Amino acid sequence: MVLRLIEENRPLDEIVFFDTGWEFPQMYEHIEKVEQFMGRKVTILHPRESFDFNMCERPIVRNKKSCPMHGKVYRYGHGWPSIFRRWCTCKKVDVIDAHCGDALRYVGIAVDEPGRLKMRNYPLVEWGMTESDCLEFCMERGFDWGGLYKVFSRVSCFCCPLKGLDDYRKLRRHFPSLWAEMRAKGQRVLSVEGRRFWHGKTIEEVEKRFAREDRQMGLAI
Repeated sequence: MVLRLIEENRPLDEIVFFDTGWEFPQMYEHIEKVEQFMGRKVTILHPRESFDFNMCERPIVRNKKSCPMHGKVYRYGHGWPSIFRRWCTCKKVDVIDAHCGDALRYVGIAVDEPGRLKMRNYPLVEWGMTESDCLEFCMERGFDWGGLYKVFSRVSCFCCPLKGLDDYRKLRRHFPSLWAEMRAKGQRVLSVEGRRFWHGKTIEEVEKRFAREDRQMGLAI
């Protein structure tokens, strides 16, 4: 979106990227490459407290007045985000909103993501560009995200619990150090109902499944 906005000489005062702290290392290299290509800097925004702190350590106070523990800390950390509790997205939006204020914003959501559209300016929708169109457009200009799109069909936070199981298999196979970091995060998360990693499973339970699959593949070979 940014590349085409510049090519079409559309008004563009600032380019903003929110760094969750959970990005693939290749993403930071990609941003530097984009900056060099454009000859412009990208403003990097950060969460007010780290996502690791929010997930594992933040004191959570019971606010419901009828609860015996009202006003008291009853656990630490929001736990893994989920489709019903996307606290990570809320914190991202809060920081971006505070930074941008009432400025006119371009949002890079593609035409084949209709469920994500709200009252914003979506140039990709205006241009009729799908996600695959966008990927082709960028690759034609020399961007490859360090090969991430050769492994994944979509790239988000490496530890996002909203991915499909096959993405975790790929992460474990191709990025073992990041998978190890995910397992370490899982050890720090307080296990409470609804805060498990994936479909009611802890990350260690997912790891055991993958290890079992590896053994079965070995036997098949």
